[in-house]
Amino acid sequence: MKKFVNDPKQYVPEMLKGIALANPDKLRYVPEYNLIMRADGPNPNKVSIIQGSGSGHEPAHVMTVGRGMLDAACPGDVFAAPPMDYVYETTKLMASPKGVLLLVNNYTGDRMAFEMAQEMSAAEGINVKTLFIDDDVAVQDSTYTVGRRGVAGNFFVMKAVGAASEAGADLDELIRIGEKVDSVTRTMGIALTSCTPPAKGSPLFEIGDDEIEVGVGIHGEPGRRRAKLTTADEMTDELLDAVVGDLPYRAGDRVALMINGLGGTPISELYILYGRAHEQLRQRGIEVGRSYVGEYCTSLDMAGASLTLVKLDDEIERLLEAPAEIAARVF
Repeated sequence: MKKFVNDPKQYVPEMLKGIALANPDKLRYVPEYNLIMRADGPNPNKVSIIQGSGSGHEPAHVMTVGRGMLDAACPGDVFAAPPMDYVYETTKLMASPKGVLLLVNNYTGDRMAFEMAQEMSAAEGINVKTLFIDDDVAVQDSTYTVGRRGVAGNFFVMKAVGAASEAGADLDELIRIGEKVDSVTRTMGIALTSCTPPAKGSPLFEIGDDEIEVGVGIHGEPGRRRAKLTTADEMTDELLDAVVGDLPYRAGDRVALMINGLGGTPISELYILYGRAHEQLRQRGIEVGRSYVGEYCTSLDMAGASLTLVKLDDEIERLLEAPAEIAARVF
């Protein structure tokens, strides 16, 4: 393993410290809870939005804290849900008179931590609600979850509720918006290689040089099938067929199209995938209204990509267009 690592046990704290030092006027780091929060938070005039998951998916979620998106993020170790007390203490620190919204990608460990933290926070009189995100169409159940997984599509939920919160929306309105965006968002990914967690020091799973994992999860969980490596166009078409057919998206729809890199894929290859997907959508009569190409929800150094579609309407598009200022600078 060749990585820029000191003590693997300090991998996440050292990363969080670096993020905070790079953004001293905007972010605050609370090491006791792996917490990255807005330096000006909590704001009593807006609902506080918190998300957290395992580390290793950067820029999700610690690099998406800032105006117009998250108010705080409390990650766990690499590919591990945050401890319940991290979420609980973060919720207390970020409590606003307008309430707290917890965004949770649908993984068993994350659900347990956030649901318990919500119950404890509510018992202390905090107005807090939880929204689950499950955009992955690849599998219904996996190693980490019961039900569909939350993957790169969570960025659109985060962006929409973040914009609405900045505009003064109340907690119930944010739940409505988040559920609406999640309901029209679908994602599927393909892995070309495994990834190497720092604490493990070796690839998370074995995959042949001529193989791909179709429908892989962002922790390396198995997908729909193991297949032979083929062309970029053929892989794009398989992702697109699965995603378009799930909602389904239809001729006349206007969509946001995201090609998300999983951490080890050159941006040039992502644009090859995007070009094919855009052309195929046009042939189906589906208009691409907004485009996103880059790394949004990664899996450490995994070579691979995911494709996300969001069915747009005037409300969703307005929220996606709203300004945001975050460490990742991807929106």
